[in-house]
Amino acid sequence: MTRTHTYRLSVEWTGNVGGGTATYRAYERAHVIRSAGKPDLVGSSDPAFRGDPTRWNPEELLVAALSTCHQLAYLHQAVLAGVVVTAYTDDPVGEMEEDADGGGRFRSVVLRPTVTVTDRSMLETAQQLHANAHEKCFIASSVDFPVRHEPTVKLALSG
Repeated sequence: MTRTHTYRLSVEWTGNVGGGTATYRAYERAHVIRSAGKPDLVGSSDPAFRGDPTRWNPEELLVAALSTCHQLAYLHQAVLAGVVVTAYTDDPVGEMEEDADGGGRFRSVVLRPTVTVTDRSMLETAQQLHANAHEKCFIASSVDFPVRHEPTVKLALSG
């Protein structure tokens, strides 16, 4: 059985500083992403494209989506496998290539999750679960570039 999920939000450009897009430098790239019942997410373009470095840009959001999707899929796989995870962090890195004509594409994203488990007997399974999580991640299954994993699994210190 196939299920379809729909995601609705609104994106409002808030960067008209008076003259609209009369010139490349005449407007800000600021925007707000909204979804009912959630805090607003303020965005801009990458600072390389005249964006505000204090706001999220679409490229960062794509890398974050891949990282968090993998995390959530991984935690579910851990439950199914009986692996008790007590901590999970990731330091993902995305690489985008810009073309001479101003277009471009992501070339890759590398996820670098560090997972902490409660028992030495879980270490090997915990490492292997990253492959399962990758297969189940909706976002990774939707992109047309490689998403690699360089996981670290460690044992929780007993107190």
